[in-house]
Amino acid sequence: MPALELKTNVKLADPKAFLAEFSKLASATLGKPESFINVSYTYNEYMTWGGSFDPAYLLAITSLGNVNPESNVTYSKTFSEFFQERLGAPNSRGYISMIDPGPDNMGHRGTTFSAIFAER
Repeated sequence: MPALELKTNVKLADPKAFLAEFSKLASATLGKPESFINVSYTYNEYMTWGGSFDPAYLLAITSLGNVNPESNVTYSKTFSEFFQERLGAPNSRGYISMIDPGPDNMGHRGTTFSAIFAER
């Protein structure tokens, strides 16, 4: 169920191609099937970092069961390198937040993941 929400001041020439690549990277990095991955991109020309409009980003990762201190270092490195390469935004101009809301606090298919997991 990982959801990755990218906000950036970098306008992409081909957002669909970028998101397809981002989805595959997210699947490989988070160790979840791509069929469970949700990625989104929001362009905001008014995003600043340190008072500058140079390329910058915010990434929020919401994922169940694989957010932990050791993995988060890998996630941060992998995604920041990807954004530096694809967006031209150095890792000093981005924040990445990693959140595991727990299965009781994540809904899907009209229920929660706790209920879905209990059915198995």
